[in-house]
Amino acid sequence: MTERDAEAPGLARLAGLIADETRAACLLALLDGRAWTAGELARHAGVAASTVSEHLGKLVAGGLLTEERQGRHRYVRLADERVAQLVEDLAAQVAPQAAARRPRTLRASSAGSAMARGRTCYDHLAGRLGISVTDALTGRGLLRQDTGFALTDAGLGWFDAAGIVLTATGRRPLARACLDWTERRPHLAGVAGAALCKHALDTGWCVRIGSERAVKVTSAGEAALSELLGIHPAALR
Repeated sequence: MTERDAEAPGLARLAGLIADETRAACLLALLDGRAWTAGELARHAGVAASTVSEHLGKLVAGGLLTEERQGRHRYVRLADERVAQLVEDLAAQVAPQAAARRPRTLRASSAGSAMARGRTCYDHLAGRLGISVTDALTGRGLLRQDTGFALTDAGLGWFDAAGIVLTATGRRPLARACLDWTERRPHLAGVAGAALCKHALDTGWCVRIGSERAVKVTSAGEAALSELLGIHPAALR
């Protein structure tokens, strides 16, 4: 057996963990980067709390989730950015099939439109909002996409001038391309993408809406992104 063949059992176990609709629904919900309780995930997935608890135990044991306890409450979140990247990349592969199915209700249609307009992808911005920001950074020479995503010296200066602190942690890249499953184009992830998203939420440029990952750009955010990146407000609505 070759070294590559030796990885096959682990890959099969990982695929098996994800290959369940309830577990997949939990992983997608947790892409918002927040910690959820088992009860919240059960309601989201439409299953009994006892059922989702069993699934969460498997995901924790498999290293895809971590759990935290506060008193009697148990919270789970994605283990790290690599797990988020794996889930988002897999979701991007099935997005065209999902888009072909019409929403059954007006509420579902509105929620889908909000997610496509702007959302968080674990800890960075995605949807048309994420693409607009990525395009603006690239157009102004702050971000390079020719040999993978990389901030230029001007880009590093832009983040510093905007008061957005870039703190490298572990082996996470400063800038990384993440394929957007609704736009079918890459948006900015990595340390820079996470810092920009955090700044946007902390300063009120963006606010979360609904119970999923959708975010909306505020009037203050429209003004800031117009001033800092030249993004027309109409592109953010």
